[in-house]
Amino acid sequence: MIVTRLADLEGTDRDVKSQNWRSRRLVLAKEGVGFSFHETTMYAGTETEMWYANHFEAVYCVGGTGQLENRETGEIHEISDGTMYLLDGNEKHTMRPTTDLRLICTFNPPVTGREVHDADGVYPLIKEEEAAV
Repeated sequence: MIVTRLADLEGTDRDVKSQNWRSRRLVLAKEGVGFSFHETTMYAGTETEMWYANHFEAVYCVGGTGQLENRETGEIHEISDGTMYLLDGNEKHTMRPTTDLRLICTFNPPVTGREVHDADGVYPLIKEEEAAV
């Protein structure tokens, strides 16, 4: 059993920050459970283009508001507390938080924590050589 608190991740390699967001990675590929699990805050007034070409992602909003654009269809979805979205087709998407947006995210396959968005917003597919449970 693994028990983790967000405060335990502060300032570690699982506390990843960018200009537009902060992601705290509670479960990563090295745990060997088949998914990763994150708490991400996207900052108000930013715009982040993403495309998880190699991963499926489910996201559940637990605070804040924003707009999610499916760049493939042009559809705009309002995101707020209690909204879930699933990127089941590896959709190219843009998030535009109107307030700080607190999101709970899971990825399959799991991320390692070493991924960096490329110019297209894609995370490369990195696999752990050995999972430490």
